[in-house]
Amino acid sequence: MSAPSPAGAPVQDGERPLLVVHLVEKLASAETENGLLSLIRHLPAERYRHAIVCLHDAGDYQAGLREHGVEVINIHKRPDSCDPLHHVRLYRVLRRLQPDLIHTRNRSGLLAQVVATLAGVHRRVHAEHGRELSGHGARGLRGRLLCRLLCPLIDHFIAVSSDLEHWLVESIGAEPARVSQIANGVDSVQFHPRLGPAAAIGPPGFMQDNVFVLGSVGHMDGDGSQITLVEAFLRLIASPHPAHARLRLLIVGDGPERAECLAMLQRGGAAERAWLPGARADVPQLMRAMDLFVQPARVDNRSNAILEAMASGLPVVATAVGGHTELVHPGFTGILVPPDSADLLAAAIADYCRIPAIAARHGARARGQVIARHSMPAMARDYLAVYDAVTRSEDADAVLGGHGHSTG
Repeated sequence: MSAPSPAGAPVQDGERPLLVVHLVEKLASAETENGLLSLIRHLPAERYRHAIVCLHDAGDYQAGLREHGVEVINIHKRPDSCDPLHHVRLYRVLRRLQPDLIHTRNRSGLLAQVVATLAGVHRRVHAEHGRELSGHGARGLRGRLLCRLLCPLIDHFIAVSSDLEHWLVESIGAEPARVSQIANGVDSVQFHPRLGPAAAIGPPGFMQDNVFVLGSVGHMDGDGSQITLVEAFLRLIASPHPAHARLRLLIVGDGPERAECLAMLQRGGAAERAWLPGARADVPQLMRAMDLFVQPARVDNRSNAILEAMASGLPVVATAVGGHTELVHPGFTGILVPPDSADLLAAAIADYCRIPAIAARHGARARGQVIARHSMPAMARDYLAVYDAVTRSEDADAVLGGHGHSTG
């Protein structure tokens, strides 16, 4: 394996680009694939090449990645069950690939750090995109203890918000010099405001003149709390206010709560005013059909969808959890509400539905905020600084002292 080039220096002739393995739980969402593909596109191909290892379910969203020469490997871990042999399969994959660096993410990637160490991967980065490890109960406690135990194996942590950065240092015990805050970036070319009338999406009768579309994108599970959004929607359309007759609901994503959401809409007589198409690859186009984006999640590991909505020129109503509070500025680009409060969520949505001019004004400001603070090139530059420092230096924290605290 050739020695890595110094950060910022071009790779010499005959020197092979360093291999980064990105370990993800799954690629079964356009959001995950879009984020990885955008990052890879913005990193210099002459210095880094990439492979993606999925713990399970590589999904149907791999075409763009393969077009960029990214190998996608599924080790077929059985979801939601004990499958210790997947560690053996991961070990074999890493031994075959012999990556220069592994980049894991969130709780599902922690034990992979142990496997990577045993497989001889000498440079290891772990990113926290949400407070999965800080939950209550035995599961949250086990996750925090595991993270603390594995701190010595991880060369560098990446946190997507200052809240997460503080949590890693204060609660997990990570050395401050080995934690970088890198704000999520978004492809503001792919995600842009609609340029004319909204597209005629959904089943017949869903889109009509003058409708107001509430939209949400994300895995439909307990953490996503889409049931709270459905409850708020049903309360609004039951109201006599004439503006509420214009409301439509679009939830993009799949998961265990999708069936219950559909059943609630059917029971509430609102099936024809809602469209829940499951997981989709055309999220940018669907966002351009929305008038308001709603993120009702209980945890803040879904901030990419908020940024994509903001880049699409949408105001955002989101729960006031974790990094959401750093992205949504109340009264300027959106409204923050407590989690699990259908009443307050409905009230926030009603404000935008009744006064569409405010929605348009906040949406334009949200787009401006993304351009100024969350560009993909800025995010990639900070990831590149981490990768360069970790791969080139025995004392990476000294190199990283001036990098990795990006706000755009």
